[in-house]
Amino acid sequence: MPDRLKDKVAIVTGAGSGIGKATAELFAREGASIVAADWNGQTGSQTAQGIHAAGGRALFTATDVSNAAAVRAMIELTMREFGRLDVLVNNAAVQILGKLADTSEHDWDRIHSVNLKGVFLCTKYAIPAMIASGGGSIVNMASILGFVGDPDLAAYCAAKGGVIALTKATALGYGPAGIRVNCICPGDVDTPMVREYFDKDPHPDRLRQEIYGKYALRRIATPREIAEAALYLASDASAFVTATSLVVDGGLTSKCY
Repeated sequence: MPDRLKDKVAIVTGAGSGIGKATAELFAREGASIVAADWNGQTGSQTAQGIHAAGGRALFTATDVSNAAAVRAMIELTMREFGRLDVLVNNAAVQILGKLADTSEHDWDRIHSVNLKGVFLCTKYAIPAMIASGGGSIVNMASILGFVGDPDLAAYCAAKGGVIALTKATALGYGPAGIRVNCICPGDVDTPMVREYFDKDPHPDRLRQEIYGKYALRRIATPREIAEAALYLASDASAFVTATSLVVDGGLTSKCY
């Protein structure tokens, strides 16, 4: 069904690449006006320009989601340019490898400031705008690592677990105001961040095949496949869905061994 987000206004953070870029582009094709937010001015503006070139409506805003003033400015720009806010996709994230004892305080703070505090700040300032617009949908990008562990991503796991809990608390708090809040928990996705992880290994192709073999579908997700899940949660197709963690992991977490 086309135009599933017709006349909607959506903010997508981390829109410069990977899942964020795919989500911004898909939402625009489905009729939404897009605010593409990213700390990277080059990639973020390219996403907005690409949407324009395809006939959609989009603007780029340079935004550090860990900075309250920057997030407020993002929301104010959205309301000034488009007059409403219907959808927020909290996708911006960073990943730093490290077992717990090897994780520096700086790295811990960096991961949590973007991956968890960023979700808090964007949601905090989006809620009044959504209420003024008559309600809306917030889609948080969590991870399967929010409920299963990876010893080499201790801080990342902790932050994504926080996103899942924050999703539920916010959904309960603002459901009466017509705001739905859900999160997506992907497994590995073929994004620049994941490709960099593979490419750092001495034998990247062997590592890829090892990881792919852990999945029931014997591959990892494409960004578009995660964007399709975000579209479902953003659209009226999920009108009675809130406080849910939608696992999109190709069967990875279905087994013990």
